[in-house]
Amino acid sequence: MQCPIDGTQLVISDRSGVEIDYCPQCRGVWLDRGELDKIIERSAAYTPPPPPPLPARAERGYDDSRDQYGRPRKKKRGGFLEDLFDF
Repeated sequence: MQCPIDGTQLVISDRSGVEIDYCPQCRGVWLDRGELDKIIERSAAYTPPPPPPLPARAERGYDDSRDQYGRPRKKKRGGFLEDLFDF
């Protein structure tokens, strides 16, 4: 089969039971009927493990009252929203 873009002969590669036609020149990829469905089914079956939970801020040594250099943060002047909502 010829590449529809540049006319180069396509190379067939088997990846996990799915035949993929690709062009070594333009790197285009073409799938035959049903091959995309196979890829979607297999990707839906694979679910990566959840990432490990992050430690709490106190355990990481994070202090909201200090800036990145360890100096005390300046208190911001409250606005009208602070009167309406508890921030």
